Amino acid sequence: MSIHAVLFDMDGTLIDSEVMHFDATHAVLLAAGTTAPAGLAARMTGMSGFDCHALLVREAGLALSYEDYVEAKYAAFLKTAPGLALRHGVGEALRWLERQALPFAIVSNSDRMLMDTSLNAAGLPRPGLITVSRNDVREGKPAPEPYQRAAYLMNVEPGECVVVEDSIPGALAGLAAGMRVIGWPEPHRQDIRFPKGVILSDPHDLVSALKRLTAS
Repeated sequence: MSIHAVLFDMDGTLIDSEVMHFDATHAVLLAAGTTAPAGLAARMTGMSGFDCHALLVREAGLALSYEDYVEAKYAAFLKTAPGLALRHGVGEALRWLERQALPFAIVSNSDRMLMDTSLNAAGLPRPGLITVSRNDVREGKPAPEPYQRAAYLMNVEPGECVVVEDSIPGALAGLAAGMRVIGWPEPHRQDIRFPKGVILSDPHDLVSALKRLTAS
């Protein structure tokens, strides 16, 4: 089946924001009188805010409620959001899609406020762009619903979509939605072992992987 749409994750895939999210979380932990458990940054990759909070309560002893955690984490993140930028290689990939007349959407586990703030800071909004946030679905990634909703809004079948992800939860969501998935890890995260069925892309060259899939 031919490819009719590309669905991108946002944090760490389109936008170089994972470090800022971790720094904001670390600031919340310090203010709450605790510290980050070992390997937190790696395990947070691709998680929803709700799942991150549960992890911090369980492993860091965070005493804040989910609502208080979200308020503090968002406040810390929004202070640095104006410095967000596209990940290296994204501009080239989007220009290639435009030349192929292939539409794209953005599907994130971030809440709508963070998603819109991040997209605006990175200069990604454009007329007609379809975006799906954690607030737009009942279940976030690794459930398939976010990607299924994006396909529905784009009026394409799941099997006609390619998902581009930097995380395991996101890759699992794309596979569960019946889509082909490109694993595009950040250059410093080549330790990630994507699930079976994911097509691994060079961290510095997404276009080659897109070309292989759209030509098949």
